[in-house]
Amino acid sequence: MALRTGSGWPGRSAVVALVLCLTGAAAGPARAQRLDGFNIITMPGHGFGGASAAEALTRARRLGAAAVAVVPFLWQREPASPDIVRGSDMSDDELRAAIRSARALGFAVIVKPHVWVPTSWAGAVEPDSEAAWGGWFARYRDALVRIAKISADEGADAVAIGTELARTTRRPEWHDLIVAARAVFPRTLLYVAHNADEAEAVPFWHELDMIGVTLYPALGADADVAGRIAVMQAVGGRLDALAARVGKPVVVAEIGLRSARDAAAKPWESAEERLATPDPLLQAEVLAEWLDVLRRPAVRGVLVWRWFTDPDAGGPLDTDFTVQGKPAEAVLLCAWTGDCSRR
Repeated sequence: MALRTGSGWPGRSAVVALVLCLTGAAAGPARAQRLDGFNIITMPGHGFGGASAAEALTRARRLGAAAVAVVPFLWQREPASPDIVRGSDMSDDELRAAIRSARALGFAVIVKPHVWVPTSWAGAVEPDSEAAWGGWFARYRDALVRIAKISADEGADAVAIGTELARTTRRPEWHDLIVAARAVFPRTLLYVAHNADEAEAVPFWHELDMIGVTLYPALGADADVAGRIAVMQAVGGRLDALAARVGKPVVVAEIGLRSARDAAAKPWESAEERLATPDPLLQAEVLAEWLDVLRRPAVRGVLVWRWFTDPDAGGPLDTDFTVQGKPAEAVLLCAWTGDCSRR
């Protein structure tokens, strides 16, 4: 069922129909145990601890978000470079402020480091010699342990030991890295795999507490609703099978797509990669469909990509991933709180 109406915003009946199966769980005690919410990205001039970031977090809470992923970045020059370092986006003090701010509003907090590679992505990271692998893991471990120690001190609920590092996960160094993280962070550890393909191949799930995964499979043409729901259902079945095989619950640590025409074909595509006509209703429809499909026992939470610390970010003409100021907010409010009256 589509969410499109003459007014351009989701109609109440359409939203209810798409997320009706979610609302009972959203209102009950089990809701507090789920990690449903947003990946929170800091924006220049809107740092954690400030008034504008506090307002942005408060608005996310009002939508019913129960959890946030705080995302500090690490940086390396190119995929083969062993010289990985902490990024300049979030200092230790800013990381502390982010966790404190989110906890003060009642959010569960996942600290979820990302590796930034200019003109590439984390899934391409692959040092080109044994010496380079050793150097990369030593530097990555040091950065992760520092992040995990701060996360423990500030009471974060979970730490992701990595995000979408698909070409690294067969390496034996992950065992020692997990041991090092456990030594400083006593709560939930997870890794966030890229799509079901990587998640099914990760060899160290038994050493962690939870399976993390980002979901950006190709969904086809914007108008092919039946086709993309079939893709989603197939992904959901694979997550069920993986959770059963390894005996761990799944958190979908990223899901989303741009509010842009033709975004369903490549949900991972950024606004910098392609100019496009705004289509916020497509974003709302696809998120509603994903939330419906992912309401299954194996999945303990869904974190939408993304929500900015600038409370005025987004809006109906924006074509980026943020759901702020867009029809997708009504979908999330309905799914997370049972309030499906917003238009």
